[in-house]
Amino acid sequence: MTNAVKEMVRRRAGDRCEYCRIDQAYTTFTHQIDHIRALKHNGSDSLENLCLSCFACNNAKGTDPAGFDPATDQLTRLFNPRIDRWAEHFHYEGPTLVGLTPIGRTTLVVLDMNEAACLEQRENLIVVGLFPPKD
Repeated sequence: MTNAVKEMVRRRAGDRCEYCRIDQAYTTFTHQIDHIRALKHNGSDSLENLCLSCFACNNAKGTDPAGFDPATDQLTRLFNPRIDRWAEHFHYEGPTLVGLTPIGRTTLVVLDMNEAACLEQRENLIVVGLFPPKD
């Protein structure tokens, strides 16, 4: 993957994780380019298969394309930032990210998006008025 492609992904995402929406400016680790569909699952380096992901979301997601919805126990694909609208699947209640759909709930669990350190970070950003992002 070229540096130009990486820069296009970053710009398109506005330097924000496309899963949890945390801004790069508020994290210690550099956001990573995620293959929505992992290369090992026949994904590609095309822009349509790439998104910007914070270290926590990317590390937890790994190469998983799906997981089990905690409400229905049904195998469900993960949120895809290229084809899904974020607000249809998630919303924030304070620092807690809530899944609104099977895709949202499954993504929350697989990516461990409400892990204690993430909740604390978002709470601190809320206190100073920097989170959630205003779109």
